[in-house]
Amino acid sequence: MSTTSADNTSPSTSPTSTSPNNKGLEQSFANVSTAHAGKLENPFPLYKEKRHNEPVMKGDILAELGVPSIAAKDASTPVFSVFKHQDVMEVLRDDATYTSGFILKGLGAFLDGLILTGLDGEEHRKMRTLLAPAFTPGAVNKWRGILDKIMREEFVGPLVPLKKADLGEMALMFPIRIIYAVIGFPNDDPAMIKQFAAWGLDILAGPQRDPEAAKAAGLRAMAASEALYQTMKPLVAQRRANLKDTDNDLISLLIRAELDGRHLDDHEITTFIRSLLPAASETTTRTFGTALLLLLQRPALLDRVRADRKLISRVTDEAVRYDPTAAFKLRQTSKEVEIRGVQIPAGAMIECSVSSAGRDEEVFENSDEFDIDREKKPHFGFGYGPHMCVGIHVAKAEIESALNALFDLLPNLRLDPAQPMPVITGANLRGPKTIPVVWD
Repeated sequence: MSTTSADNTSPSTSPTSTSPNNKGLEQSFANVSTAHAGKLENPFPLYKEKRHNEPVMKGDILAELGVPSIAAKDASTPVFSVFKHQDVMEVLRDDATYTSGFILKGLGAFLDGLILTGLDGEEHRKMRTLLAPAFTPGAVNKWRGILDKIMREEFVGPLVPLKKADLGEMALMFPIRIIYAVIGFPNDDPAMIKQFAAWGLDILAGPQRDPEAAKAAGLRAMAASEALYQTMKPLVAQRRANLKDTDNDLISLLIRAELDGRHLDDHEITTFIRSLLPAASETTTRTFGTALLLLLQRPALLDRVRADRKLISRVTDEAVRYDPTAAFKLRQTSKEVEIRGVQIPAGAMIECSVSSAGRDEEVFENSDEFDIDREKKPHFGFGYGPHMCVGIHVAKAEIESALNALFDLLPNLRLDPAQPMPVITGANLRGPKTIPVVWD
């Protein structure tokens, strides 16, 4: 990937001078984790009970678990929760009946109301059609070289002589570093990259259940969103002014994007990238951590994957089914509907338990087992239907690059027997907090 036109660019606004807080990236990540941790470390037994006894629940499963919602709903809004694979699939597939516009008033409020996941119908189709070419497998393959270079030279290579490490720390940083390189931001300012990431996480931490916490987090999210926008927009404008035919970073691809003669302007590109940042690094961090831990807990499978790297894509897919990072997808009914005999009025919120759907015994044999050889069937950790994650191929490429680098450079990688066994936690945004390992 060519980033020559941005390598020596400095933003007109200093991230350190406009920083909305001084907690740093690690604290911002911890804030998001705390906000979404909920009341149950392992909610899967609850989901199993719901699938069997109350597959369509008249009630708010997020509230029951103590998890904040990305929807700005009031107490009068009816809420229903669904847990079966078939029902979750139908809700996510039918964007006319089950809409997403409410996101613009919730999480989207911190992003000027322009967020792809909050658009519906023809507006969503047109915007996604404009954006999608920048995220195709072909486009992502052109970034493979820089992904591998960053992973090996900046993250895994320096670990080699140490013989032990907590890969949870690396898991936090490498998706951030990679996504900023892919976007086309300057690569020679680590402090700026880290600050951008902290701002993105502060936006993601905006939704809170506690009213006082929500007020403070909302102010931080708004300040972070504005700081990101003011810092990023000059970079987009400079890239447009110096665009070369060989530039294939994300900003350059979005500048060239065209549909029926329409191109994205600098405001739209800046706003889209700003909406991409809160999740692009954070969810990859947790998904990578989950996939790696599930392998490390199964040494025979780890050896098999290490010997046959084509299996890494299966590992990622099965990890996302077995224990998805984003455990819920929300929609709102545009009309009265009925699911499994339960009448749901127009305007009701539908909370889809993605984690529960991925363990549905009627769809997945031995659903509580991590099995990369199982028959491939739809799961919803990366979304489904019209709102399928636009960056799915980027996330998978990042995880593949990271695992390959670990397997190649850290011989006999294994969990550190001197440390407690790490666990995957969180009612939402699930992942391991630590991954202590040793190698030969």
